[in-house]
Amino acid sequence: MSIVVSTLTLGGFDALPAHDRRCAFWTMDPASPTVVDAVDPEFEKEAWLSMLMLQWGPCGQVATGATDSAVPASADAIGCALYAPPDSVPRVSHFPTAPVSPDAVLLTSLSTPPVDDSGQADEVREALLGAVVRDLVNRGVRALESFGVRRTDDEIAAERDGGLSGRCGDTTCMTDAAYLEKYGFEVVAPHHRFPRLRLELDRDHGWKEDVEAALDRLLEAAALTVVEQDARVAVGAR
Repeated sequence: MSIVVSTLTLGGFDALPAHDRRCAFWTMDPASPTVVDAVDPEFEKEAWLSMLMLQWGPCGQVATGATDSAVPASADAIGCALYAPPDSVPRVSHFPTAPVSPDAVLLTSLSTPPVDDSGQADEVREALLGAVVRDLVNRGVRALESFGVRRTDDEIAAERDGGLSGRCGDTTCMTDAAYLEKYGFEVVAPHHRFPRLRLELDRDHGWKEDVEAALDRLLEAAALTVVEQDARVAVGAR
């Protein structure tokens, strides 16, 4: 299955994964007198995203799975990445590693299929982050930052078993710090639970990423060719 990433549009809210449509973890201030249970989180999320797109521009990338180059309009989303100027994200000020650097955009959500041994979750995350980076580089943004979370072994096991699905919180609505570090983010504000990480962006970033991906594909193709040639020789020998 190939992964296709497209930019979230004003009319594309319904295309988001179900949890991301309802998740108000980033969009509502936990210190607000408004009781979260008393509001419609899906309505609040759609209003927040619509305002952001109208005032700031694209703020999301959506991943869908496809079996060929023609993606059906009804294809279900398998992941999404949301990002915004930090002053548009109410929860930011409540993190011990705040504030976000003034020259950075904040990555809030990076949702994927459930983590398992297939590796699909990592593929979706890489595709989404690549799309986010290309968008921000083209808009002249200098850096992408994120509040990562360092999960406990019990939390990781519970996530794999599906025990955390549907619940909003730092274990389900934040990006794993270890993954961000693997992608190239660097810790700029250490914390045992919520480090703030930063990825420097420049004009060459997206170009280098595309070249590296192309080289990887060429190496994979070359390896497959060698295997096929070896197989033909072995058959002929018999």
